[in-house]
Amino acid sequence: MTLKYPWLLLLFLLYVPLIWWYLKRNRNATPSLGLSTLSPFANMPRSWKEYLQKFNFILKLLAMAAIIVALCRPQTYDSRRTSRVEGTDIILALDISGSMASKDFEPSRFQAAKDVAIKFVNQRSNDNMGLVVFAGESLSLMPLTYDRAALINALQNVELGDLTDGTAIGDGLASAVNRLVSGKAKSKSVILLTDGTNNAGEVPPATAAQIARQKGIKVYTIGVGTNGTIQITDPYGFSTTTLETKIDEASLKKIADETGGKFFRAKDEKMLQKVFKEIDSLEKTKLDVENFTRTDEAFFPWILAAFCCYALSVLLRYTVLRRVP
Repeated sequence: MTLKYPWLLLLFLLYVPLIWWYLKRNRNATPSLGLSTLSPFANMPRSWKEYLQKFNFILKLLAMAAIIVALCRPQTYDSRRTSRVEGTDIILALDISGSMASKDFEPSRFQAAKDVAIKFVNQRSNDNMGLVVFAGESLSLMPLTYDRAALINALQNVELGDLTDGTAIGDGLASAVNRLVSGKAKSKSVILLTDGTNNAGEVPPATAAQIARQKGIKVYTIGVGTNGTIQITDPYGFSTTTLETKIDEASLKKIADETGGKFFRAKDEKMLQKVFKEIDSLEKTKLDVENFTRTDEAFFPWILAAFCCYALSVLLRYTVLRRVP
């Protein structure tokens, strides 16, 4: 058992003034009666009530001690264990440029991509996964983690417009590769999803692909959406913008081929789901994973002990130790 707030044990210092006050108060508290001599009482034993009075004070101290320990939040943990599982290191690189708001997917390319990605994350419980988003620049939102809840939360909270508009495929891929370098699995992969052509950023896609190949990282590229003219309405419905979109399939295929990955084309949500289902069969390697069980709070027995001690103290105070004026 451990204490979440061990510094609260300093409250035990309150015992010093309490004990001092008790001793001072009871030093002259014994009833007295004027007599010419006390010799007849010299060998009389002490009353059991005198000892019970001290015991009553100890009960109050024990109740206070139990409350202090409860405030320290005692907690129990199951033992930590390391297990070997099959998994891989994966970074999701998601395009969040303005064109991803197109409605050729239901409800939009962007939302459909997020929904399928979240489902994919849930299915791969043993993988070490992270998230990179890119538009006119790239941003690493989540490092490699086994915390599925944190990764899904990051996916759910990312929105279009979080970055400068554009499509920096090379920057997005470079950020993903940089995140994967620290991974411990032998199998490392990037799943890059975009609906456009590289038109921004500082790193050319070909250069990022070469770096990925040198690091032994496979890149699975997904071209999502249809080519042609699309209309994008702002979130408030006040204005509509017309854009010409064209997925650079040749570049995406070259990136996948050079790194040993595969290129996929998804023109609707069903095809996108099939793509992620196929990627779900990626090769896996043995990984050592540390497993922790949930923390259990252990303060209730201390609260119960405090209540019992104080209740017994009150019972004694108003029964056998009751004072008559």
